[in-house]
Amino acid sequence: MIAVISGAVFYSKPSRFWKPILSKSFLKYSNVYLAAVLSGILLALTAAPAQANDALKMRLSASKVVTNNQGEKVYIPVNTAKIGTLIQYKATYSNTLNTAIQNTTVTLPIPANTEFTGEAYPPSAQASLDNYNYRDLPLMRMVDGKLVEVPYSEYKSLRWDIKYIPPRKSVSVAFNTIVH
Repeated sequence: MIAVISGAVFYSKPSRFWKPILSKSFLKYSNVYLAAVLSGILLALTAAPAQANDALKMRLSASKVVTNNQGEKVYIPVNTAKIGTLIQYKATYSNTLNTAIQNTTVTLPIPANTEFTGEAYPPSAQASLDNYNYRDLPLMRMVDGKLVEVPYSEYKSLRWDIKYIPPRKSVSVAFNTIVH
């Protein structure tokens, strides 16, 4: 999972002044790791209602999206990424029961310091600007009396309504982001 949290700096306090202990490049990637852990916790919490009694298990992965020599998209698991990297977040929901799960809604936040690209799988995703109100993609608003698309940079989270998960089977949802 990839994101960067700004402002997190580790210091030691010498007798006369504050001085950074770690290099800026290390801090940059440690912040990415910290953001990844926090995003994972947030994602797990947002899926909690669907996980009642451990009937629905969620596994989250982050992959760098690259194009191979044949022009095909390839997904490489990552823990850190540079600015400008295309990352796909994928959540796989597994039904642990011997009966089907029906009419479940799953929600995934868009990690901090990333921007949604508009690519969601399945494309039936809905988006939110405030993590409460969801509408079909693309989001629209009135500006000077005209209906215009909301920039993807303003999207906060995505959700999917999953109608049916067969017994002991899984379904996946995913979306792509660019690291900022």
